[in-house]
Amino acid sequence: MTSKTKTSNTTTNTTTRRGALKTLGLGAGAAATLPLWARYSSAQSAEPIKIGFQVHRTGIGAAYGRWYDRTSTAAAKVINDMGGINGRPVQIIAEDDGTDPKRGAEVVEKFATQHNCDIAFGTLFSHVVIGSAPRAGELKIPYFVVSEGHHVASGMLNRYTLQPGITDVKSQVQAMAPFVSSNLGKKVTMIFPDFAFGHDHRDYFTAAIEAQGGEVLAHIAIPPTETSFTKYFPKIPRQTEVIYHVMVGPAVLTFVKELGEFFGPNRPEMFGFIDSLEAVDIASPGLEFLEGSYFWEGMPRYAQADQTPYDKFYREHVGVDENGASVSDPKDISTFAHMFGCWETLFTVKQGMEAAGYQGVADRAKLIEAVEAMTDIPISNEHPQGTKLFNGKTHQVFGPQYISKVNEGKLILQHTTSIEDTLYPDEVDYTTQPL
Repeated sequence: MTSKTKTSNTTTNTTTRRGALKTLGLGAGAAATLPLWARYSSAQSAEPIKIGFQVHRTGIGAAYGRWYDRTSTAAAKVINDMGGINGRPVQIIAEDDGTDPKRGAEVVEKFATQHNCDIAFGTLFSHVVIGSAPRAGELKIPYFVVSEGHHVASGMLNRYTLQPGITDVKSQVQAMAPFVSSNLGKKVTMIFPDFAFGHDHRDYFTAAIEAQGGEVLAHIAIPPTETSFTKYFPKIPRQTEVIYHVMVGPAVLTFVKELGEFFGPNRPEMFGFIDSLEAVDIASPGLEFLEGSYFWEGMPRYAQADQTPYDKFYREHVGVDENGASVSDPKDISTFAHMFGCWETLFTVKQGMEAAGYQGVADRAKLIEAVEAMTDIPISNEHPQGTKLFNGKTHQVFGPQYISKVNEGKLILQHTTSIEDTLYPDEVDYTTQPL
């Protein structure tokens, strides 16, 4: 992967903004005490920057959508308390896509033609991204997705679609395979959802474990709307040493419970992507069999012993406690391993707009080019998940991955990968496509 040097435009705008706040003795909290006229007085326009939020309020992505919404709202408040973007307030305009590709494309069009949004943002489920991105390209509206699928970096989409706030499945599984092979076993059965996201896991983990001298004995694809799973488990070969599972949707608790009931105390080793337990309390009755099993996490749900001040800042502003639950309801478990991508993406948009001197929809191409020029992203309040590297050619960010172990009903971090563990050769150069 070829790294670019940051443009002076990017560096100057970011430094000037932060320096001004520091010189005035204003942090985000102090800036929030200013009256609105003072906070946004330097803007050339009093109009807000409109961010069209494509949210899964209904459908199989609803649990994620609710927390993506909460995280995005919190990030927008912090940005506005800092003075907005280029002196203009940020306004989130949300539309439910029903976790449906057709509705997703309709929502993107609505953002562009009815709401006059500056960008579209937030999509998670890969089939919705794939269904929506072509329309974003046709309408020339920047489309910032928070999805994990490899569809962006693979070159399947277009120059108007970017994923700068969350890593993709290919990089994740490439970094996980050595740990699985060395610590859990080499004969693996994979259980995954039967759509693009699951197919990415199937294809890229299979290749990654084979590169470690292992093999996948069986691929078990399950419809994402399935509500009962026991009938699939007899397909697991007896010689399986490791079950690799990644499930999504409203029935994930049923999935893990039925998996435990099927095996009883004599289960193989288990390595799951936390998708199988997002928004689910690990201490739920019936999940005791997960004790001692391992999970990938995009960001550790439980605050660890060496918690960073950035993680603490992020939790406080989103309203999440040290166990990854809502501070107002300990039974309301967040989608913590994914939703940070909304927070980080919005701050990337802010940085890109400031670097581009963004004033309105006529500057959308400048915004794309400014984000493409980004490379190193240090850990900070704006990027609490970890230090990252953005590849402007592929429109994909790369960052650390976390492997945690269930210990006494909590996820305890065991291993953090390097960014280098996640890198792979470029498959596209979007910068060669016209804007």
